[in-house]
Amino acid sequence: MVASAPIRDPAEIYRKSFAIIRAEADLARFDADSQEVVVRMIHACGMVDLAADIVVSSELTASARAALQAGAPVLCDVEMVRQGIITRLMPAGNEVLCLLNEPQVRVIAARDATTRSAAQVDLWVERMAGAVIAIGNAPTALFRLLELIDAGAPRPAAILGIPVGFVGAVESKDALIANPRGVEFLAVKGRRGGSALASSAVNAIAGGLEGHG
Repeated sequence: MVASAPIRDPAEIYRKSFAIIRAEADLARFDADSQEVVVRMIHACGMVDLAADIVVSSELTASARAALQAGAPVLCDVEMVRQGIITRLMPAGNEVLCLLNEPQVRVIAARDATTRSAAQVDLWVERMAGAVIAIGNAPTALFRLLELIDAGAPRPAAILGIPVGFVGAVESKDALIANPRGVEFLAVKGRRGGSALASSAVNAIAGGLEGHG
């Protein structure tokens, strides 16, 4: 038996991949715009069962897209999320920022006996109003974000709460799902998450499935 030649055309690879995902994943409960985001996230991790754990608020995609079109920044918890975002898809030359390595972050972390990921969220506050926030790594960043909003910090346009891990990840995402503080959101229930999922969600919101690669 002769093996079939591998597909080498990038556009065809994406097309076929997205077709397989739509055939295998249960997307029925998502609207058309949310489906684009979910498909792209599944494409990033290769797990079609991820769809069952994704929770998307009703206006998440519309709110986040409108914010990006208006020039809002994307605030990322780690550099891996920032690097995974395709900047050419940003509709208004939007800033895509991770402030984890700012000098003030270590000072705040030491003062508050917390992680640098949580400490950097304090530096987001002046940029947070109407922003798109993508958290793919650190549960402590999501917890701190919710604390600041509870304390009166400006509300972002959308929170993509997708931290991964075994300590705090489930609880931080459950806290967002239970009370999103009037903010449109996307979360992945359970331990799964990660930088690739967070950046892929931003890419889908910014450019849909056509904005691949």
